Amino acid sequence: MAAETVSEAARVAMSLGDHLPVLQVLVPFVAAPLVVLAGWRRLAWPMALLASLISLAIAATLLAQVLAGGPISYAIGGWLPPLGIEYRVDAANAFVLLLVSAVSSVVLVFAHRSVAREIAQRHHTLFYTAWLLALAGLLGVTVTGDAFNVFVFLEVSSLSTYVLVSMGAGRDKRALSAAYDYLIMGTTGATFFVIGIGFLYAATGTLNMADIAAKISENGADRTVITAFAFIVVGTGLKVAIYPLHLWLPNAYTYAPSAVTAFIGGTATKVAVYVLLRFMFTVFQPEFLFDVRALDLIMIPFAVLAMFAASLIAVFQTDMKRMLAYSSIAQIGYILLGIGLLSQTGMTAAIIHLFNHGITKAALFMGVGALVWRGGSSFYGRIEGMGKIMPWTSFAIVIAGLSLIGVPGTAGFISKWVLIQAAIEKGWWLAVVAIVATSLLAIGYVWRVVEALYMKQPDPTMKRGDAPASMVIPIWIAAAATVWFGFATDMTLGAATAAAKGFVAGFGAVH
Repeated sequence: MAAETVSEAARVAMSLGDHLPVLQVLVPFVAAPLVVLAGWRRLAWPMALLASLISLAIAATLLAQVLAGGPISYAIGGWLPPLGIEYRVDAANAFVLLLVSAVSSVVLVFAHRSVAREIAQRHHTLFYTAWLLALAGLLGVTVTGDAFNVFVFLEVSSLSTYVLVSMGAGRDKRALSAAYDYLIMGTTGATFFVIGIGFLYAATGTLNMADIAAKISENGADRTVITAFAFIVVGTGLKVAIYPLHLWLPNAYTYAPSAVTAFIGGTATKVAVYVLLRFMFTVFQPEFLFDVRALDLIMIPFAVLAMFAASLIAVFQTDMKRMLAYSSIAQIGYILLGIGLLSQTGMTAAIIHLFNHGITKAALFMGVGALVWRGGSSFYGRIEGMGKIMPWTSFAIVIAGLSLIGVPGTAGFISKWVLIQAAIEKGWWLAVVAIVATSLLAIGYVWRVVEALYMKQPDPTMKRGDAPASMVIPIWIAAAATVWFGFATDMTLGAATAAAKGFVAGFGAVH
């Protein structure tokens, strides 16, 4: 009898293991309405955190499986691709799944006290529901192998994010206009994207990304395919916030609730970059990119422009949240430069920077959220002397700031070092100069934060005391991760290299 029970448990565990790709999305997606149906706001946060932690465990398991045994294909409902919707997990999207679920889990711990201060209690249930929907959408975008499914999940995540940003109106009414601008720009991007998908369907007669790639490879790229490429790149570019398609981002990051800024700052644009990579290198493939010259004529110039322009703008900001927003635009420039190099090393740099910048920005935005929790504002004038009042939070901000600059011993250094190596391999010495010069600009805007925290006198009426432990601990987890991944690079570099090999080799290597 005991043997039968053990055998049955093993079969159940094996069955669940087979369904991990769909459970990755299903867990937060089902948890979202359950939070509302529970009808008790005290349960909202624990349920959201539990769902996020389960998603993190699934993502870590999928990454380990993919690195050990290769890509995983899952046919939804038993309908085999290309007729049915396929969820496909390889090194690239497993890496992104880990980032998204990890950032969500860490920031949700931080969010418990932050949200209680910044958002009215009556809205907490709907807030965590929207959070879970945004998480499910981002995970769905990453794991699906169906082009139209990407659009569906993009809209699930985007609509939820608009709601999350607008909830900052309780602290600053400008959050409403920021959410509206985000809505208009996001909807425009989604419209361009779905038009591109329509052109792809007209040209190939299929929506499965692997099948589309096979049809394009077999029949060649005609005007319809080139038009589809243009629409998809512009539509995704709006989601990525490629300079100058970035206008929605600064206000959205500045006026959203602090926890929301940390979540979307560490995940949303990174998932959009992944979508851009997936379509460029798996669907259209490297040979097509060489033919249309999209990378050297369009992406690289705008990447370098973003690196310089956004960094310069960040230096002159007076609000720490807005400074970090412009810094994100500059960091996206580094990622796009790595993609534009069109080499395995460049792609590795882009993918590892996507991950490292995600954890760095999560740490920084949570740090500024703790300053807002204590001082009421993220303006430099309001955080003066906080290094003396909030030593733990302030020191964590400094550590994450060093990673943002790319100081040796931090995750940010690994990203930029690999990117410099890729540029040297290509003989692009001007790109090396651009990377170094913009890193020096990063010193400028990070130094302004250090100066405000440590070299100014605090408000004499403010008593010494850090943020609650439930906020400080997740900040330190993220800050410590920026140091950990600056030394322990086996997992990040290994996953990024495996993903880069698949992307650069094109469809054949991925499949």
